[in-house]
Amino acid sequence: MNDVFTIRRQVEFNHCDPAGIVFYPRYFEMISSATERFFSDALDFSWATMGLVDGFGTPMGNIETRFYAPSRLEDWLTISITAKRVGTSSLTLQIECHCEDERRFACKATLVHANIQTGTSHPWPDAPRAAMTRYLLSVNSNQEDLS
Repeated sequence: MNDVFTIRRQVEFNHCDPAGIVFYPRYFEMISSATERFFSDALDFSWATMGLVDGFGTPMGNIETRFYAPSRLEDWLTISITAKRVGTSSLTLQIECHCEDERRFACKATLVHANIQTGTSHPWPDAPRAAMTRYLLSVNSNQEDLS
């Protein structure tokens, strides 16, 4: 069994539309926040150091998201992250969100390790690359992307 990075957060008023339901663009902010925590807490490769000190970033190369059920004000969401693929300079994450046993969304997101000045991809450093592999889904995993 590979590692799964998990974070919990409560749906706040600022996430919701006037009906008290999460406005879907706010999920992308939650995805970004959870991904930032994954890099910092699980990979020991913070976006602050990467960008402000080293001159690199992780722009989103692709994101696919499927929504299953609405989330409401004060719901507690569990967001889980695993790695689907670790490339030379890219990382594809499988991100799942649940509220208790109900699936709220599934996301496949590909980030690229890139030089901020040139905008070109750059290979992952060895330490974070090794940490990423701990979260890599097994080749025979039956977990579907967005179904």
